[in-house]
Amino acid sequence: MFHSLKYFVDEELSPDRLARDLAGFGYVRVKSVAAEGEFAVRGSVVDVYPSNFDSPVRVDIDDDHIHAIYSFQIISGKNIWDHKAVIILPVRERVSKSPFTSDMPLSHFVDIERGDYVVHNLHGIGKFLGIKELDVDLKKIEHFVIEYQGGDRLFVPRRDLHLVQKYIGFSKKPPRLFKLGSREWEKVRRTIEKRLQRMAAELLHVQAMRASLMGTAFSKDVPWQQEFEAKFPFRETPDQTTATAAVKADMESARPMDRLLCGDVGYGKTEVAMRAAFKAVMEGKQVAILVPTTVLAEQHFYNFSRRMADYPVRIGMVSRFRTKGEQIKTLKESRAGSLDILIGTHRLLSKDVGFKDLGLIIVDEEQRFGVTAKEKLKHLKLLADVLTLTATPIPRTLFMAMSGCRDMSSISTPPQNRIPVATHIINFDETLIEEAIRRELGRKGQVFFLHNHIEDIAPIAAIIKRLVPEARLAVGHGQMPGKELEGIMLKFLKGEIDVLVCTTIIESGIDIPNANTLIVNRADRFGLADLHQLRGRVGRMDVKAYAYFIIPDKTLLSGVARKRLEALQKYSALGAGFHIAFEDLQIRGAGNLLGEEQHGYIASIGFDLYCRLLKEAVENMKKEMTKDGAFSKV
Repeated sequence: MFHSLKYFVDEELSPDRLARDLAGFGYVRVKSVAAEGEFAVRGSVVDVYPSNFDSPVRVDIDDDHIHAIYSFQIISGKNIWDHKAVIILPVRERVSKSPFTSDMPLSHFVDIERGDYVVHNLHGIGKFLGIKELDVDLKKIEHFVIEYQGGDRLFVPRRDLHLVQKYIGFSKKPPRLFKLGSREWEKVRRTIEKRLQRMAAELLHVQAMRASLMGTAFSKDVPWQQEFEAKFPFRETPDQTTATAAVKADMESARPMDRLLCGDVGYGKTEVAMRAAFKAVMEGKQVAILVPTTVLAEQHFYNFSRRMADYPVRIGMVSRFRTKGEQIKTLKESRAGSLDILIGTHRLLSKDVGFKDLGLIIVDEEQRFGVTAKEKLKHLKLLADVLTLTATPIPRTLFMAMSGCRDMSSISTPPQNRIPVATHIINFDETLIEEAIRRELGRKGQVFFLHNHIEDIAPIAAIIKRLVPEARLAVGHGQMPGKELEGIMLKFLKGEIDVLVCTTIIESGIDIPNANTLIVNRADRFGLADLHQLRGRVGRMDVKAYAYFIIPDKTLLSGVARKRLEALQKYSALGAGFHIAFEDLQIRGAGNLLGEEQHGYIASIGFDLYCRLLKEAVENMKKEMTKDGAFSKV
């Protein structure tokens, strides 16, 4: 297990003692916290940015007792979440940082409510009944009370709190409770550990095969690289800096890179990818950028072209926004090597696509590609370094990262001055819709109005035009001719359109900094992760953004739809993608995302312990393979 500091609301604690504790764990005292590993003392309030947290935590102390614990936003100081307790880990090395390790729980906070199922590492699955004070050595000590099969109860003192995690099984069916004191839990755990050892060997065999291939060892940065990066118009976040360093280290190694870059919507993954692409081009290598949608291909083409305009970098695109003749010309240039960066949808995986000297493949939102595309992508990956970007960590992504069979970087620090999107669940109200649009236009902003039904999108656009006749309005959807849709998107990008009435063509990655109001009609028809992705289309600058999700009368909603919308409002803070992904899976179940066998293991012991055991198995297997010379980390 791991060493940690644990603090509870109402616990006796002085600011001086907390400061000493944090300093002993490697935290640096500063005036105001801005990065992981820092803490600040302001009278009776102590702010700390714990290692691997998404945001800093404020411990409010009154009369030498903890009055409140909550995470807060760095810029505004606004309360994000209240907590009953917090577990703080020692400061860790920041290079190749992963939010998931074998000795750390997935949930940083003890957000366990009365009635929740929990997993005790030594005793198995039980039900949390609450907190009770018990007399221990003439002192009153708080204990977690966990009920097991037959009504038996386990009292867990706060020093052992790290052994308890909320049960996450990705199944709609509640787990069965274990019998306290029996050996059944030990048998279940031992059986799964053995099976995970076999799985770890299979996973590492694939990794060892890839590691045995000799890839391109890129040179150190050239002066133009530093100049290019210095032109980034925003202040880098610490996580962006760390991720960029990890990617470059991979590229400069002879071992082929296969790195996953995970970060919430709008957190700056594209900038890291741009720097990697620029480095590859400076080496004389070509870059392929694979994206799931035509609109995102256009967005990347526009942004890469604008960002690299001062350098002799030749960029091309293949998608349905390009005529057949234009695509033939672009592909010919790619095969001849006269094109440096080729951006495209699944069209890039066609047989007629070739490269003279491919050095880097960037895949944006790989989970959005179909099975056939992924199979073709596997073959393409053998040719070059690979950088995969993802916003919403699905179980397969987490599984690969936590198993240690894939390198992972995480961007969890929001960009400077980023403000959470104000999220409202509303009924269809013309007055409210008009007010929302007029408020945005009044500050020279733009609006997305999403209606995901092409058959009646025109009447919806007519309603918007009637409500706000002065607005420059356009309609965009996937069945329009490519050139027409491209023209509309470019006009919107340039600010020549005020309101874009559209379908989900905007869902993946499109970045319009001036668009800061989103209205989604019939939001009850979308999945939770989809709604979070859509909300990420606004609020990408330092101005207040608004998301309105229109639903029918709540009494007409299904239980699942109601839970999704409640979760969307609950997790509206910055960096909520991870929570959204888990909430969505708990609402609808994980199905066969990880395969039936793995799903069974997770249901038996909970996702958190499953990940720890898998990570442990992989690490042990790596040691064995390294001894035998079958595996070595370059």
